Amino acid sequence: MLAYTYPLADLFGTMLGLFVFFIWFWLLIVIFGDIFRSRDMGGGVKALWIIFVIVLPFLGIFIYLIARGGKMHEHAVQQAQQQDQELRAYVQDAAGSQSSADQLAKLADLRDRGVISAEEFAREKAKVLGS
Repeated sequence: MLAYTYPLADLFGTMLGLFVFFIWFWLLIVIFGDIFRSRDMGGGVKALWIIFVIVLPFLGIFIYLIARGGKMHEHAVQQAQQQDQELRAYVQDAAGSQSSADQLAKLADLRDRGVISAEEFAREKAKVLGS
């Protein structure tokens, strides 16, 4: 009975409409995030972009993506690099700083006990000495 009152084409149209709405909403969130974290724009320019995106939502999003899409990518890369550096610093701090000699001594001990093979020892030794 549902098939007669709501044909399959209408179902696909509704699904497409919801998909477009969710993509638009996601782009809106991403663009607002980029506007607020952009350090190369002043407060007035940020306010104008926000007003433009709110007043003319679809046109504002498309124009922002065309005008500042490259900057959005640069901001995302910078944020990812900053997060990576912070994670590495945290891991090094949490693990404690070990000298290369300490690491090589532990590797040699593992090799002597038979936990790792000579090939694994050589590979890990090259990593320690290379860093």
